Amino acid sequence: MRSSEPLNALSQFPTQPGDHRFMIDSPLGTLTLTERAGALVALNWGKQGTQTPTPLLRRAAEQLRAYFAGTLTAYDLPLAPEGSAFQKKVWARMAQIPYGQLMTYGALAKAVQSAPRAVGGACGRNPIPIILPCHRVLAADGSLTGYSGAGGTDTKRLLLHLEGALAPELSA
Repeated sequence: MRSSEPLNALSQFPTQPGDHRFMIDSPLGTLTLTERAGALVALNWGKQGTQTPTPLLRRAAEQLRAYFAGTLTAYDLPLAPEGSAFQKKVWARMAQIPYGQLMTYGALAKAVQSAPRAVGGACGRNPIPIILPCHRVLAADGSLTGYSGAGGTDTKRLLLHLEGALAPELSA
């Protein structure tokens, strides 16, 4: 992958010495969690690398399983997503969107004093989707628009349906 290409949940996350990975089965297929220096740095679709589970990765896997079972509404994990200062600002605000709630790109942009298109770009580069809930961000008209994970808007729709956040006309 060229350095100019965006990283997202479908990209092979570049590893560094000391990284640990753990794969879990989910309703979305296999997910790979990556830990670096005691914090979660990526969640990717598919099997990536060799598994080297740690207590943090096992806890993250347990929390994801509980989320998919409908019994977890907030994650309690150390996160260290890699990105620009602007992207980190967007992701930090996005992490505050409560389970089952939605926010538009415009409202998120206003909250971080930016433009909706720039916020959309940061959402598309979110390296820890589901846990950093970019799926809770919609277009101004309520349309689902893009999603960086496998399955695109179908996956976004599934996650929002799981959280009970979709109006009936969007969940079909």
